[in-house]
Amino acid sequence: MGGRLHLTVFLSIFAAITLTSQAQYLLPITKHEPTKQFYTTLDIGTTVKSPLNLLLDLGTNLTWLNCRKLKSLSSLRLVSCQSSTCKSIPGNGCDGNTCLYRQPTPLGVTPVVTTGRVVQDRATVSKASLPRFTFSCAEEKHLQGLSPPVAGVLGLSPGQFPFWRQVTSAFNIIPKFALCLSSSGTGHFYIGGANYYRIPPFSGGNNPVPMTMTPLKNIGSGNYLLSVQSIYVGGSSLSLSPSLLEGGAKLSTVVPYTVLQTDIYNALARSFTQKATKIGMFEAPGHAPFTDCFDEGASTRNKRGLMNVPLVEIGVPGRAGEVKWSFHGSNTVVRVLETVICLAFVDGGKKPKVSMVVGTHQLQDYMIDFDFSTTLMAFSDSLLLHNTSCSTWPSRK
Repeated sequence: MGGRLHLTVFLSIFAAITLTSQAQYLLPITKHEPTKQFYTTLDIGTTVKSPLNLLLDLGTNLTWLNCRKLKSLSSLRLVSCQSSTCKSIPGNGCDGNTCLYRQPTPLGVTPVVTTGRVVQDRATVSKASLPRFTFSCAEEKHLQGLSPPVAGVLGLSPGQFPFWRQVTSAFNIIPKFALCLSSSGTGHFYIGGANYYRIPPFSGGNNPVPMTMTPLKNIGSGNYLLSVQSIYVGGSSLSLSPSLLEGGAKLSTVVPYTVLQTDIYNALARSFTQKATKIGMFEAPGHAPFTDCFDEGASTRNKRGLMNVPLVEIGVPGRAGEVKWSFHGSNTVVRVLETVICLAFVDGGKKPKVSMVVGTHQLQDYMIDFDFSTTLMAFSDSLLLHNTSCSTWPSRK
């Protein structure tokens, strides 16, 4: 009896150690510059592997793709309608005995919802095999709006069947992942978090990438939401009605520029303009989709290559009070002409579904880590401040 007890304790400890071990799963992230869309490449197939480019979407639960892009369909297995897999997929349906999934397209003002068959096949992640990767097949016509290299959408939501959760469950690792979207070059998608990797000049261990943590809000909504306590421009807090910030900020990997409710946008643009003109900039005509643009005039870039423009910060809850997520010049403005830059935020109207949607331009060259063992999100400073970027190739410790 004592021997069994010792064995049970040993196995429990071993399982815990296995679950908390660091990830070894790393995928590239490519930016399609004309559309500002970010995608990764995943090998799918058992006998014949098909490298497919899939758009990263924090709002999609189950990955969907144009299955006609697969080199071989012979290893695809239909998921039964009566299976536990089908029953646990939100929005599932049936066509006879075949499981169906309603797949909303992440693009467009009015997203189209289509239905596809749920299937399984082998996926290869950093040379490791995920034998039963669950996804759904979409018709090619439903891929409208995706960049030409992209064959589907990789689900990364907080739900039950996103790609990252399938990987962490199959390989028994911590339920977390990290994204590092690069403004140029190849970014990186870390499954299990990024602490396992050295990212020069950071070596991990006693010299990790500096990160600030904040709780994720209402993950049951299917979105990544942060509570927003305040917004600052150049160190000054914007005067906003508290009701405007109640819904928090939604993070998006498909929206190119942060979208703000009209009153928030106007307050931010007004404060930004006042501070920009004080450092030698001149107001210039807008360039769609941007309405507030500036001729750089006497202003200059600072030594780290960041444009010398007012700092924009979002105040979010931290461990001991408010912490600030700071966005510097390269994340707050976009260059439209040789000497003209525009405020890289968009007016989303008076009554949007969410008052603030943080887009990819603001997320570029930040390490963003989502940890579902703690329901915390961690964000770094701009890596550009440390003379590195998301395109710096990481190596394992």
